[in-house]
Amino acid sequence: MNPFISLLLFLLPIISLFITTSVSGSPLKIPRLSPTGGTFVHGNYFANDQPKALSALDQNDFETFYYTQTLDHFNFRPDSFTTFQQRYLINSKYWGGSNVSAPILAYLGAEESIDTDLAIIGFLSENANQFQALQIFIEHRYYGKSIPFGSREEAFKNASTIGYFNSAQAIADYAEILIHVKKQLHAEDSPVIVIGGSYGGMLASWFRLKYPHVAVGALASSAPILYFDNIIPPEKGYYFIVTKDFQEASETCYQTIKKSWSVIDEIASKDGGLSILSKKFHTCSLLNNSSELKDYLKSVYARAAQYDSPPRYPVTVVCGGIDGASSGNDTLSKIFAGLVAYRGNRSCYVNQPGNLSETDIGWGWQTCSDMVIPISISNGTMFQPDLFDLEAYIKSCKAKYGVPPRPRWVTTYFGGHDIKLALHRFASNIIFSNGLRDPYSSGGVLEDISRTVVAVHAKNGSHCLDILRANHTTDPGWLVEQRKTEVHIIKGWLAKYYADLQAFK
Repeated sequence: MNPFISLLLFLLPIISLFITTSVSGSPLKIPRLSPTGGTFVHGNYFANDQPKALSALDQNDFETFYYTQTLDHFNFRPDSFTTFQQRYLINSKYWGGSNVSAPILAYLGAEESIDTDLAIIGFLSENANQFQALQIFIEHRYYGKSIPFGSREEAFKNASTIGYFNSAQAIADYAEILIHVKKQLHAEDSPVIVIGGSYGGMLASWFRLKYPHVAVGALASSAPILYFDNIIPPEKGYYFIVTKDFQEASETCYQTIKKSWSVIDEIASKDGGLSILSKKFHTCSLLNNSSELKDYLKSVYARAAQYDSPPRYPVTVVCGGIDGASSGNDTLSKIFAGLVAYRGNRSCYVNQPGNLSETDIGWGWQTCSDMVIPISISNGTMFQPDLFDLEAYIKSCKAKYGVPPRPRWVTTYFGGHDIKLALHRFASNIIFSNGLRDPYSSGGVLEDISRTVVAVHAKNGSHCLDILRANHTTDPGWLVEQRKTEVHIIKGWLAKYYADLQAFK
C-alpha cells in the first residue's frame, strides 16, 4: 500500500480530535483545525470511493528541499539568529518557467507533517496544468521534519524553546522561503497564490494581509478567522452547527442524542453504573467517570459533522444507525448502534488516551498560546451546556506550560472585529471558501467583502472539501461548481497581475 495512504488511514484516531482545555464545570474540548480529519471508518467505506491521493509517479514529481530558517524573525537577540532546517517540496512538472513568469501555487502547511497534506490535498495538483504553475508545499515549523533545536524533545522542552512556535513566526517562515525559491529560480516576477485549509486557511488569508508583496492572492478554505476574542456568540457557534446538521438529517436521531446525556448521567450515578455503561458501550477499559463516555460520543458527533462529506455523509450514517437500531429500543442501545455504524464493528470503543501524536502536542501548545478559540456549548443544542471560562483556561495553560496564553493577540495582530469594514478598506484578492455543514464555518467569512475579497460557500459542503483530493466522478455538482468558481476567480487575479506587470515594468 502507498505509504502516504497508510499514514492517512492510521493517522489521528478519533480520540485525538479534541484537545483538553480547562473550563468551568468540566473539561471542554476544542475541536482540531485540520483539513485531514482522518478516515471515515465505516466498514469498507473507502473501498470504492477512496479519495484520490498522489500516485507513486506523482510523488516522484516532488523534490524535497530544506531551507536554513531563522528561529526568531522579530527580535535581534543573539538567540534569535539561531537557525533550523525547514522542509518544503516542489513539483515543477507543469511549470511554464520563469521566462514567462508562470505562477506559483504555494500550499501553507498547518498542524501536521506536510506528508499528510501532500497525500490528500488535490487542488494544486488538479489545477497546476491549466495554470502552468509550479507547486510548492511548505511544512509548518515544529511539525514533521521542520523541528528547531535539533530534536522534538528539545524543541518542546519548555516555554523557552517552544515559545518561537506561533502563527506570526510561521507566516514569516513562508515569506522567506517563497522569496528564496523565486530568487533561486530567477522567477521574481512569477505571481504566488497561497492556499491553505483550516488553520492553514487562516494562515493563507493572514499571509495575504501581511505579505501582499509576496503573494498576489490567497485561497483560504474553511478558515474560521472570526473564532477569536468572543466575536462569535456561543448560540451561533460550533456546536450549534453540529446540532443543525444532525437535526436536518433526522429529527428522531437528534432527539435521541439530546436525551442520551441525562440517561448516561442517571445510570452513572447508581451503584455499579459505570460498569453498566462500560458493558453497554464495549469500552476498552472500565470507565472512570461518565464524562469519558460523553466526551467520546461528543467527539464522534462533532467529527461526523465537521467532515460530513459525500458520497455517504457521516452524519447520515450515524443517524441511520441510531434510527435503525435492531436490538433494543432503549436510548443507549440506539446511541451504541450509531457508534457502530460510524466506527464499524470493533472489539472495543471509547479508547483510553495513549501516547500523544506530534499534532496533539503541537496543537495543544498553539491553543494555549495564540490560537485561543473560545468554543462554548450553549443552551439550544443537542449537547449539555458547557461555557468557555477564560479565567480557568488561562490558569490551566499557565499550569501546563509556565506561561499564559494571549487570547486577544490574533485580533490585535491580524484583525477580526469589524472585519467587513477593515477588509473592505485595505484587503484584496482573498477567497474565503466554506462548507456550511462544517461547524467551523460559524467562524468563517460568509459574505463578500468587496469585489476581490469574496466568500464562496456550498450549503452541503464540509471542512476543506473544496481543496481535498482531486476531482472524482462521484463529486456532486455543487462541489464541482465551487471549485470552478475558485479557479475562475484566481484566473482573474492572475490576468490583472500580468496586466499590471506589463504596465509597470
